[in-house]
Amino acid sequence: MKKLLAITTLITGTLLMVSCGDDDEGTPDPMSNLGTAQEVLDSLATVLESSLITDASASGYTTATTDFAWTANLDGQSRTAPTEDTVMVSANITADATWTSDRVYQLTQRIIVTNGATLTIDAGTVIAGQAGNEPENAAALMIARDGTLNAVGTAQAPIVFTSTVDNGSVAVSTADVGLWGGLVVLGEAPVSADTENPQIEGVPSSETLGQYGGSTPGDNSGSLAYISIRHGGSEIFGGSEINGLTLGGVGSGTSISWIHIYANDDDGVEFFGGTVDLTNLYVEEVTDDAIDIDQSYAGTVSKFWVAVNSASDEVLEIDGREGSLDDTFTLMEGVATAVGGASITSEFKSQAKGAISNFNSNGGLIKLVASFASDDLTLEEDAALNAATGDLTFTTTNATFRLDAELSDETEISSSIN
Repeated sequence: MKKLLAITTLITGTLLMVSCGDDDEGTPDPMSNLGTAQEVLDSLATVLESSLITDASASGYTTATTDFAWTANLDGQSRTAPTEDTVMVSANITADATWTSDRVYQLTQRIIVTNGATLTIDAGTVIAGQAGNEPENAAALMIARDGTLNAVGTAQAPIVFTSTVDNGSVAVSTADVGLWGGLVVLGEAPVSADTENPQIEGVPSSETLGQYGGSTPGDNSGSLAYISIRHGGSEIFGGSEINGLTLGGVGSGTSISWIHIYANDDDGVEFFGGTVDLTNLYVEEVTDDAIDIDQSYAGTVSKFWVAVNSASDEVLEIDGREGSLDDTFTLMEGVATAVGGASITSEFKSQAKGAISNFNSNGGLIKLVASFASDDLTLEEDAALNAATGDLTFTTTNATFRLDAELSDETEISSSIN
């Protein structure tokens, strides 16, 4: 609160100096002459000039292309064909099961691992989501709060989640998106939701196994490594698409590393709260945000590479709390690149709090959202104000910065920082 008052005082003082310079007939009333919303936003930008600096020395994730060389040639025409028949998976998994690399496992609908069961997927296994299902029955693999997934591939034998279309009979590319659902992992770690038992997006409320979050920060949902999730993002329910990898309330006892998301028709990875760390992530040419953070995610994402194309939205879309829990994330050692001259942008909003360091966005734009009260003059907490108070920090970041706001009449204003 003290930091917020200090920032408000500094902004007000800046505006008063402007007012005094414009009016030589007397001292203005500080309560009746606080300038316009644009002047308030410009003053906040001035406050932030010393902390939000374009740092071209940011190296980011320098070994990304080498580290993710294993993601080449994972399409159906390049993969080695399995030696055994395809296994049709059409029922929830309620007892321990193992999927082996000599078969393809075809998900005919949404498959849920539950009832305390552990699904083990061997290195080199292919899981294919059935294409063409109706939205309410789109193929996906979901790990419920009481389930566990151990899916650990290797660089030589990664685990591939893809669509039945990607079977080698036709060529597929980054244009082939939304051909199946995706991978959803739910845990019992804390989340900052506006309801007691939040339901993961894309799953109808009638399916109670879609609830996530709890009070166990160290919750363990299993281990995931060397996994490529491809051509997902089909409409699941209610007009929403599913992310390549959805993590809802996943705890720090879970191990997630070496994840590749390719050509998804929604976000690459979305965190809904939770405390899990993710290291070595490559999100390649998805149609929405590459990395999306919500509900006071309190983990660390490190060594991440995002490649955007003309169909992509944000590299990073970062939101903060929705409920009373107020926690912070960490993003470090990241790089963003563009395919075909696409723009590189990120957006921080909705009370986002956290730390970003050594992020090479190649000079791309980072937008910080500011919010005004109904008077269109009083700043309220949002990402921009949190950056001013030090609750949202950027160090060694190669990007340009801009403040954006929408006023009560839906007018949009902005102020560049550098």
